[in-house]
Amino acid sequence: MTESNGTIEQQYAAMPDWEKRFRAPRVSLPDWAEDAPHRSLFVSNATGTYELYAWDRETGKQRQVTNRANGTTDGVLSPDGEWIWWFDDKDGDEFGIWRRQRFAGTEGSLEVDEPAAPGLEPSYPGGLALGRDGRTAVVGRSTDEDGSTIHVARQGEAPVEIYRHRESAGVGDLSHDGSLIAVEHTEHGDAMHSALRVLRPDGSTVAELDDTKGGTVELGLEVLGFAPVDGDTRLLIGHQRRGRWEPLVWDVATGEETDLPLDFPGDVAAEWYPDGSALLIAHSFEARSDLWRYDLASGELVRVPTPAGTVSGATARPDGTVEYLWSSAAEPSVVRSTTGEIVLDPPGLKSPGSVPVEDVWVEGPGGRIHALVQKPAGTTGPLPTVFDIHGGPTWHDSDSFAAGPAAWVDHGYAVVRVNYRGSTGYGREWTDALRHRVGLIELEDIAAVREWAITSGLADPSRLILTGGSWGGYLTLLGLGTQPDAWTLGIAAVPVADYVTAYHDEMEALKSMDRTLLGGTPEEVPQRFEASSPLTYVDAVKAPVYISAGVNDPRCPIRQVENYVDRLTAREAIHEVYRYDAGHGSLVVDERIKQVRLELDFAERHLSD
Repeated sequence: MTESNGTIEQQYAAMPDWEKRFRAPRVSLPDWAEDAPHRSLFVSNATGTYELYAWDRETGKQRQVTNRANGTTDGVLSPDGEWIWWFDDKDGDEFGIWRRQRFAGTEGSLEVDEPAAPGLEPSYPGGLALGRDGRTAVVGRSTDEDGSTIHVARQGEAPVEIYRHRESAGVGDLSHDGSLIAVEHTEHGDAMHSALRVLRPDGSTVAELDDTKGGTVELGLEVLGFAPVDGDTRLLIGHQRRGRWEPLVWDVATGEETDLPLDFPGDVAAEWYPDGSALLIAHSFEARSDLWRYDLASGELVRVPTPAGTVSGATARPDGTVEYLWSSAAEPSVVRSTTGEIVLDPPGLKSPGSVPVEDVWVEGPGGRIHALVQKPAGTTGPLPTVFDIHGGPTWHDSDSFAAGPAAWVDHGYAVVRVNYRGSTGYGREWTDALRHRVGLIELEDIAAVREWAITSGLADPSRLILTGGSWGGYLTLLGLGTQPDAWTLGIAAVPVADYVTAYHDEMEALKSMDRTLLGGTPEEVPQRFEASSPLTYVDAVKAPVYISAGVNDPRCPIRQVENYVDRLTAREAIHEVYRYDAGHGSLVVDERIKQVRLELDFAERHLSD
């Protein structure tokens, strides 16, 4: 052991566990090249910033691909394994271009990177599919001026536009032989429920599938991928026809739809095994997940063994094995294989675990609400309690490892996470319930769980923190204003604070989502925007407020945050604001740690007042 390594280990040993969890090296599930499966691409924080890494499994060599001040996580490996595409924005603003470099590039060098699709101006990304010929890409884009566009870009040729619409749309997949392009679109104006169109590379239409139905019946579709076989016109898609997400196989040439007799509760997704003979089924139910193999010829369904917890991603390899990213609330994430091996174990110091999560079901105004509870080992209530509200809103908290909640537990807090109406994983009606009464529906569910936490003896009603990031930050500010006597203090990260200004400043795809959620623009339905905007209730806020915001954030832009802060300042309300030079969150470990430290300090000072 060198003196330098000894020093690092000594420094790490002296850190509190919560900081170790952020600093410990971690990796994503590796992507692999379809025609060169020994070549992989993954994301890691090994340098202290989340960046892309290339991995040659034959030689064992790993190489850092990107090296930017604010990190990089959006990357795609070409099917032939020769090229790595990555999205180059400015300091997290999500507006930029795709660049590429050779898989066997130069360590730590950005000089080899080149514009991957010359002729396409900067935009927000709208999906990407790369062809097996090594020179074709289908590039989805969106801008405020053009709406959504899709281009076919071939090396040495000018990009050709094959799709354009004002509403949101994106690239789903490119068929194995490059002759078909699947597009998800919301031309009907419902950004929560996509329809599908299959195009040829010249932009002509091959097939359409639309489950939105109009009226009050809104059903979504999603692209899961073309069959990985030349000439095969089967497209695996997700649908909601039975009230939850399920897969089916759609032959876009004949129109035949093959439903899969999967009698699972909860949501089901799928991807192809590499030979196209079977599907890898990912089943999510009540905040946990498992994997299955479904044979398309025989209909045989066989469980793929995984530990209890959450599988965040999985992929079937050409040899029939499955690799998956797994964790639980108590155990940090790890990339495993069905061989029993750890696929990718980053070198360096390991993350401490945390405490298991407990399930709680609470009767709410819209049905049973699922909440996940963690508390310091050996403690009894009432405890200072953090309601950590997830973002999305179309997302859900699960039995998976999260450094943020674990940090609160380390400091003596109970942590409650609520899968409110609007969350995924509990059926379509639960997810869609928040429309028009946006924010207010979710807060009704949070209030019901809050009442349970107090009456059960878990939570001290005089020490209740409402916190969250993104949509969770929005609900935090909205909750502090609409439930001013319920919360002791609030901590909001990258929130929506002034809904009208946020709408006008945010990226185009989110404008479409807000029109869907609220039923129109601020000019068309001003009363709905007013009812759902934290700014409307800012003068009722009693609790101290902490807000952190990225100055380059295109999702929850800084101007609308400043409007809210100005109102707090005008009435001399207790508040603190932290602005940082990034977008919708930070990919820099030191920055993440700084933000958590500031939040913990804010809570300690104001709960002890």
